[in-house]
Amino acid sequence: MALLTRLRTVLAEERWDYAPHERPVMPGSPGSPDHPRRRKLAYALVAILVGLTSGFGNALVSANTAPLAGALGLDPAEIAWLPTVYVMTNVSINLLLIKFRQQFGLRPFAIIFLSLYLLLTLGHLFVRDFWSAVLVRGASGMAGAALNTFALYYLMQAFPAKWRLRAIVLGIGIPQLATPLARLFSPELLSMSQWRTLYLFELGLSALSLAAVLAFRLPPTTRQKAFEKLDFVTFALFAGSMGLFAAVLGLGRYVWWTQSTWIGWALLGAIPMLAAALIIEHHRANPLLNTRWLGSADIIRFAVVTLMARIVLSEQTYGAVGLLTVLGQNNDQLVPFFTIIFLATVAGFVISAITLDPTKLAHPVMLAIGLVAIAAWVDSYSTSLTRAPQLYATQATIAFAGAFFLGPSLLFGMTRALQQGAGHVISFLALFGVLNSIGGLAGTAILGTYQVVREKANSAALVQAIDPTDPIVQARLQSGASGVARVVGDPTLRSAEGGALLSQAATREANVLAYDDMFRLIAVLAALTFFYLLFLLLRRSWRARVQATA
Repeated sequence: MALLTRLRTVLAEERWDYAPHERPVMPGSPGSPDHPRRRKLAYALVAILVGLTSGFGNALVSANTAPLAGALGLDPAEIAWLPTVYVMTNVSINLLLIKFRQQFGLRPFAIIFLSLYLLLTLGHLFVRDFWSAVLVRGASGMAGAALNTFALYYLMQAFPAKWRLRAIVLGIGIPQLATPLARLFSPELLSMSQWRTLYLFELGLSALSLAAVLAFRLPPTTRQKAFEKLDFVTFALFAGSMGLFAAVLGLGRYVWWTQSTWIGWALLGAIPMLAAALIIEHHRANPLLNTRWLGSADIIRFAVVTLMARIVLSEQTYGAVGLLTVLGQNNDQLVPFFTIIFLATVAGFVISAITLDPTKLAHPVMLAIGLVAIAAWVDSYSTSLTRAPQLYATQATIAFAGAFFLGPSLLFGMTRALQQGAGHVISFLALFGVLNSIGGLAGTAILGTYQVVREKANSAALVQAIDPTDPIVQARLQSGASGVARVVGDPTLRSAEGGALLSQAATREANVLAYDDMFRLIAVLAALTFFYLLFLLLRRSWRARVQATA
């Protein structure tokens, strides 16, 4: 009984007498009192800690799939489940988390999910199998959604009220910094104790985040009864459908789309489940997902542009890193490369926050997509001699663009949701989560599939162009054979080895050409999105002038 009382005390919200201008904007969000300078600094540091903890959960795995696959004894399709499961739990959990905060408050919301994440990560250190890794990634996805929110709230407390929008831009950017940082730190972590060091690092971050949240409380929120019975039905259908879509997008290119029957069955289940969830919500008085607002022209345009932006921004996470991996470079050799990407990402968020104009939120999105189009087109001239230094400028540009675009994109939809009422925020956050999480998976799936298809086509074209009677081909075969002459004495085997080395070179060239084709595709998609946004802005300006003259 004493333990239960103590637990209730820990989870309980504080009592706080707010001035009228300090009250929470909506139930589930903290108040906005004035804080002394030291407390503001503490809030900023906690925001950075919990934001990086949120991002590192998936970044450490995504950056080290090959070492983890070897250490855990998993094949490429099995290791691909780990980042996919993260997205499956992360993409739709906000539907419940927003109402959970509204009904039970901020503090239990943070403690429960961080504690779950902490316990599962600790347990995985003692269990070395596939399913324990999946459970940890699933908990990481749920905790990541909570920590993303907390990073925003804590950073907003560290800024004056007039700079809160800039705080949102910076707060949403903190988790994005984890990806380049994970690639910078991973070689040293892996060299200490293989895969366990990655999970120890993740465990330490989650423990520090839990301690920080317990030590530095957010100002309490106002609470209200939020949950309805149909909320859980909608959530089950929506989360199930999003999970199936994520599984298809995350695994399709590994098991191949037309060769695994479960992909068809997954889609056959996901589409009706999503349709049922939308039908239920369409006829509710207090829906989780406001289908009428989500189906408006303004929100559909926002969804199309954001989805295309997420797809083309996969140029860096899949395209450039994949090309350098094919050319024999790994994380150990790419420390300067990822350092530049990290600095460019920080610059993107800082400049986005400084230049933020709430009346022109579409302009930075258009600028970012235009920069991606230019950088991807330059990258499309890569060759087998390309190395990381040749990609510094273009990849820094793309990293800057990805950071510059994210904050204004979030605020664009959030302002339109708040204009319609606080109840629309849940619908918008669900849409934004789907566009970013599922859009990121879709980008990797589309680009990865296109790269594989183009590699096969380029490989076939290169093989057909090789004529054994060509003097240049014969010289290449002899060069390859002479290279193994010291270890292979049989002339026939030496000749075969020369042919194998030529085949490897042809495969490498085919892959490089395929990545070039993929970069051109990204450039075209980004350019089309840029001109679509430009058309929308010019049309809006023309309509404003017509109304002014009328």
